[in-house]
Amino acid sequence: DLAPAIEVLRDWDFRVSTDSVAMTLAHFYAERFEQQGANPNGLKDMDLINYFSTQSSQDERLQIFAATIASLTADFGNWDMPWGAVNRFQRITGDIEQPFDDDAPSLPVGMASGRWGALASFGARSHKGTKRIYGDSGNSFVAVVEFGDRVKAKSMLAGGQSGDPESPHFYDQAQRYVDREFKDVAFYREDVEKRSVRTYHPGDHLQ
Repeated sequence: DLAPAIEVLRDWDFRVSTDSVAMTLAHFYAERFEQQGANPNGLKDMDLINYFSTQSSQDERLQIFAATIASLTADFGNWDMPWGAVNRFQRITGDIEQPFDDDAPSLPVGMASGRWGALASFGARSHKGTKRIYGDSGNSFVAVVEFGDRVKAKSMLAGGQSGDPESPHFYDQAQRYVDREFKDVAFYREDVEKRSVRTYHPGDHLQ
């Protein structure tokens, strides 16, 4: 019964994308192994992952993998879920501690956690009342800068610049972020002024 899922992992090239079923299996399998796997030597982090993958018993590996498949099927209806269907970006409020809701809008993310060696890192986990996992850690801001006669820079930001859900800039960079699409940074004054919506000078009355 486990053979089809095992073949998905066996054929995996270790690349991650929104349509990768292997990444879904690998993530939930590793998460469950960390919770349920025997750790006789008190190992942590990558040492523990290496132990699970090289020294744990075959029976334990199959039992935990079977439990992973059963859990995915129970939560989503089937085990072969594309990564982007379960790994999501969501921003509902401006709270520092964000709430997450499977019934609210969210975006599929093809990135993965730095725990598995992925950069940029999108650290996601399940939250109270959710089956899907939602990003709440990782590289929320990424910039690339080229120094020369003129500085050139590109960046992307998770969500948006504003923490106010009523602002047009609360969520306007979310799609760019999940698509890993950089934007040009307005570094010089003329570039900033071209993009300005309003300007302020000392002494002006702010509305």
